[in-house]
Amino acid sequence: MYDYDVIISFITAFTLTYFVIPPVIRVAIAKHLYDEPNERRSHFVPTPRLGGVAIFAGAIFSIMLWTPFTQYGGDIQYVLCAFILIFLVGVKDDITEISPSKKLMVEILAAGILFFKAGVKITGLHGIMGIEAISPVWSALLTIFAIIVIINAINLMDGINGLSGSLTILITGTLGIWFLLIKRYDFAIMALSAAGATAAFLKYNYSPAQIFMGDTGALLLGLICSILTINFIEFNSMLEDPHPFKINAAPGVAIGILILPLFDTLRVFTTRVVKGKHPLYPDRTHIHHLLLDAGLNHMQATAVLVATSVFFIVLGFLLQRYTNSALLIILLLIGIASLMVSGLIYSLYKRSIREQQG
Repeated sequence: MYDYDVIISFITAFTLTYFVIPPVIRVAIAKHLYDEPNERRSHFVPTPRLGGVAIFAGAIFSIMLWTPFTQYGGDIQYVLCAFILIFLVGVKDDITEISPSKKLMVEILAAGILFFKAGVKITGLHGIMGIEAISPVWSALLTIFAIIVIINAINLMDGINGLSGSLTILITGTLGIWFLLIKRYDFAIMALSAAGATAAFLKYNYSPAQIFMGDTGALLLGLICSILTINFIEFNSMLEDPHPFKINAAPGVAIGILILPLFDTLRVFTTRVVKGKHPLYPDRTHIHHLLLDAGLNHMQATAVLVATSVFFIVLGFLLQRYTNSALLIILLLIGIASLMVSGLIYSLYKRSIREQQG
């Protein structure tokens, strides 16, 4: 019944964002709201960083216009409240930086609204390590933790032109199509609206980038990805057998969809802690930075990482007939192997550079 609304929501978000970005760029330039180059940045010229404002406008307008509120309105209003909180802290951080602790407090508040008011919650581990249902306390802690991790994982991938936006389109597009297939039109519209707004933004973000999404966009898109991922796992468990679109190992498939930002965040945080640094200490150790240092340009590094993410998503769906634990182990081992190979290639490249300079 609402299939066409889902498609139109993508078009609506794309169109509005596409035409909002140019005036946002002009305002950012006039007010000197730039992302200035420094030793840990990957760009060399001051670039406006308020692209997230246009993404927010396009996505929220489309969601509010096309979501069938008579059928799903009860929970969506609380989701929109969480969106606004994240949007405000993102704008604040893009204009005048705020401390990570204050940003984290707002993320926890938004996650709490989603759990306690919007019904976005992890109710169990769905067979992982043999655990099914969990207590309400553990459900709250695990849900809020998962939301915060996914938000920041997407945010931390926003380091080179086109990467965070491309990965977001891949994640929201994959989950949005699944929600459409099971006829959960509210979340299908949310996913495709986010994908449409992000697709329009990428027109201005591919090299040479005219604007960055900033924390305003990255935090919002991370929040949307977290909502879609948790509901993907939970709604899948509610589908009756047999169902043509039920996933046997939904948590494992979800990890596969998000594996690149999640695995890179885990790797970077672990590396910083081992070196005695704070896990939120900013540096240039993300995988996209390593690819740039290895000689790739922004678009080449983005293409490599998006292709890698596509591989893991396809792999997750192909292997979903296995148990959750087995699928998670398989994906983790492949991820570790890929990281070791990339690290070896990078080390050999740096050695050859030193030998040439020596």
